[in-house]
Amino acid sequence: MRFPIAIEPGDQEHAFGVVVPDLPGCFSAGDTLDEAVANAPEAILLHLEGYLDAGEPFPEPRPLDEHRRNPDFTGWVWAVVEVDLSQLDEKTERINITLPRRVLRVIDEGAKRVGESRSAFLARAGLEAARHRP
Repeated sequence: MRFPIAIEPGDQEHAFGVVVPDLPGCFSAGDTLDEAVANAPEAILLHLEGYLDAGEPFPEPRPLDEHRRNPDFTGWVWAVVEVDLSQLDEKTERINITLPRRVLRVIDEGAKRVGESRSAFLARAGLEAARHRP
């Protein structure tokens, strides 16, 4: 999926700020224009995860020309970034991980205590950790 992004020009002292007009509250930045554009897809994916968690559909990106006419973005640079939505796929995938026995024992005890399988316990822990990232 392609999303238009608006980039507020930076300088030697200020980063280039990125806003995704179709996703209110979604923003990113970079020390250079290239870095700002490169950082945008990760910010968009994280924002879309919020829609998934809330059970809401993703907003459809509007045409770039529609955004360019918005006076709030006068003087900003425009780009379009591709976001790989397969990274948000809910399809179950089997993985093979290696953990110290002690860690595995702690995980299994925690899963048993809350009545979950090992997989469910690890999945929940990962999602909770992602929600609390800085």
